[in-house]
Amino acid sequence: MKPIFVQVQCAPGKTYEVADEIYRKEIVSEMYSTSGDYDLLLKIYIEEGQDIGKFINDNIASVPGISRSLTTLTFNAF
Repeated sequence: MKPIFVQVQCAPGKTYEVADEIYRKEIVSEMYSTSGDYDLLLKIYIEEGQDIGKFINDNIASVPGISRSLTTLTFNAF
């Protein structure tokens, strides 16, 4: 398993609803509220070799209240 970090921008006033919906999907290991352009930062573990874009589209992008495309950040820790 490897971690991916996904930033989500929510429609105005929808941050709590989006966070609740994502949490109920039971795919997030950690979730943080952020400031700036994005409202939530998600830490998700996926299988090695799994298509990140497909995972995001299938599990996160369809959540009502997300107003901006998702940015995926991945990196190798030392």
